[in-house]
Amino acid sequence: MSELEQPTNLELQALSVLWDHGPSTVGALAEVMPDGKGRAYTTVLTVLQNLERKKLVKRNAKIGRALVYEAAHPRGVIVRKVISDLLTNAFGGRAGEAVLAILSTGNLTPDEKTSIERELRTHTAMAAKKPAKKAAAKPAKKAASKVAKKAPAKKKVALKQAAKKAASKAPAKKVVAKKAPAKKAAAKKAPVKKAAAKKAPAKKAPAKK
Repeated sequence: MSELEQPTNLELQALSVLWDHGPSTVGALAEVMPDGKGRAYTTVLTVLQNLERKKLVKRNAKIGRALVYEAAHPRGVIVRKVISDLLTNAFGGRAGEAVLAILSTGNLTPDEKTSIERELRTHTAMAAKKPAKKAAAKPAKKAASKVAKKAPAKKKVALKQAAKKAASKAPAKKVVAKKAPAKKAAAKKAPVKKAAAKKAPAKKAPAKK
């Protein structure tokens, strides 16, 4: 549903009659307007026609020649926006001050007092539940943050252990690499001995003559 055009103060009075008394004729509305001021039939008719243009009331079948109007929307739908604007503009959004101001403007019937007390109890109970949910959510977040903090510590320990193992294996490879040149040196000396063995027969030749 698109946003409805808001009624004027006089139009709200006409709507309040329709909400309280149901469909009514123009003449009946003129007699019971809440502010008690006498208004001409044509004035009230103009008010209703404006409400019809705003789609806040609709016309029913005539009673004889009299026009009958009824509210097109429940009281809560129309009044919610009006109260919200009043709360913001007149009280800066402070609902407590607005309630006290309303209560100071008139006397409450016993039924009205009972209804208000019931609404206050319901509101208090709902307000008490909200902090409980928040309190339950906070420990969960703290626990998650603790786990997140512990995780890096475990990784550091694992990295240190891996580094130690790598360091302990590295010297063994270096020792093997150093021994390899020693074997090559032994291999080079072997041909020198064979050369000495070949020169021995050359010395014995002069003795036969």
